[in-house]
Amino acid sequence: MNKTVLVTGSSRGIGKAIALSLAQQGYDLVIHCRSRIEEAQEVVEQVKELGRQARVLQFDVSDRQACKEILEQDVEQHGAYYGVVLNAGLTRDGAFPALTSEDWDQVIHTNLDGFYNVLHPLMMPMIRRRKAGRIVCITSVSGLIGNRGQVNYSASKAGLIGAAKALAIELAKRQITVNCVAPGLIDTDMIDENVPLEQILKMIPAQRMGKPEEVAHAVQFLLSENAGYITRQVIAVNGGMC
Repeated sequence: MNKTVLVTGSSRGIGKAIALSLAQQGYDLVIHCRSRIEEAQEVVEQVKELGRQARVLQFDVSDRQACKEILEQDVEQHGAYYGVVLNAGLTRDGAFPALTSEDWDQVIHTNLDGFYNVLHPLMMPMIRRRKAGRIVCITSVSGLIGNRGQVNYSASKAGLIGAAKALAIELAKRQITVNCVAPGLIDTDMIDENVPLEQILKMIPAQRMGKPEEVAHAVQFLLSENAGYITRQVIAVNGGMC
């Protein structure tokens, strides 16, 4: 197949599950991390054990210049990517009156600005391939219906959905699809230990947390050739929350 996919934030959690799922389907991977380089290298080794190629890129998706320099260099050396999965993100939760400007800026710069910072250097190389391509943005149920204590996070993820839908229109005629996957409560280490899980589970019709692999399977399908006529969509993986 020799199709390469960049998965941001893939040293652990949902991103790692996505990377390994794609490797199992025959994709080569570009693993990305901001600071957990040892964990990222472990994912690379797991991908190689599955018979695929992988390498690590380390940068902060909120750092526009770093994204541009590192991604352009990687594409120049290895060629344009077939697909990009924008998974890197963070939370800084709290009631809105208590949110600091830093809480707001960090979340917006990472979750929303990261869309531009990562994709912009990659767009023309993907277009010049003159072949089908795939972009999947990992958003959130918070971006669909909002969530108490997550005004900043909800805004960033809703903005990501809007940006993805607009880009999908621009790229549709070039056979590059752009879709979103919106997870609900997923069992990862991003879950704060102070979160009232029992209370939240009552709001989920499925009455359980999701698994990272369940998100990964949705992403895997959207990256496949079978999803070539699906673009500008949001696939919710949230146990029926919305």
